[in-house]
Amino acid sequence: MSAMLAERPAFKPAIPGPCPVIETERLVLRPHRMQDADAIAASLSDFSVVRMLTRVPATYDREDGRDWLNMVTSGLKPDWHFAITLDGVHVGVASLELRHGLWHIGYWLNRFYWGRGLMTEAVEAALERFFQRMPQADILGGAFADNPASLRLLEARGFRISGVRDVFSRARNAMSPLVESRLSQADFAARRRKA
Repeated sequence: MSAMLAERPAFKPAIPGPCPVIETERLVLRPHRMQDADAIAASLSDFSVVRMLTRVPATYDREDGRDWLNMVTSGLKPDWHFAITLDGVHVGVASLELRHGLWHIGYWLNRFYWGRGLMTEAVEAALERFFQRMPQADILGGAFADNPASLRLLEARGFRISGVRDVFSRARNAMSPLVESRLSQADFAARRRKA
């Protein structure tokens, strides 16, 4: 019996490989570097940005940025954490993270770059590349109910609402309703064919 067990292949979850560099019309999405700590801290010290995130505290400094960068640059996780850069300047983050066996998308943009379609461009490119490597994966997304821009961004990419639940926002220090959604490669591709 033990010989049969030894012959059985071990199950390994599929992973997308290392975080790539993606060039879009205006942006370069690249893996993070430790030198990004100051730009991240400057963006996330703005309450208008962090209030829309669940896991980021309202007081965020360079050391918080360095701690996060130590984790995402270690290579120990299969996640993709893109630095969104415009003309070489770090302006935001788009991430695809494996949490509890499920892929999640998260993103934020420095407030001074809002309203230019940059996050739409970044998320579209990140999802396209991710599905090239992981066509069978579903991606979970979410946005606070009072964040219509993020809700529109997810819907326009093909995400389907799966529910609403209250989650704790560290920045708000309160429970807030989060609209949860899910995206399959088929929904992403179908949405593009309709456009």
